[in-house]
Amino acid sequence: MSLGELQQLTMLAVARLGTDAYGAAIREELSRVGGREVSVPTVYVTLIRLEERGFVQSSEQAPRGGRGGRARRVFELTPSGWDALHDARASAERMWHGLTRP
Repeated sequence: MSLGELQQLTMLAVARLGTDAYGAAIREELSRVGGREVSVPTVYVTLIRLEERGFVQSSEQAPRGGRGGRARRVFELTPSGWDALHDARASAERMWHGLTRP
């Protein structure tokens, strides 16, 4: 199964963030590192689709200290997600191999 660009970047953001991979943090990582400006709802739609495909899994994280703290839904890559990312990278590298700009 192939991954779209936003799916790949979202999965990479999840991997980079580790235990802090929740919607707003993923959105910020996509902007800061990936150069992609997306809304939090777009991030969650992407994550839900990735979860349906078995590439990420989510769990509820206990609320952090402070007033009005809410539980966060955090995401992590599954082994299938790691495999899909590695396959996407290998495919892109094969396409780039030997290519030079005219």
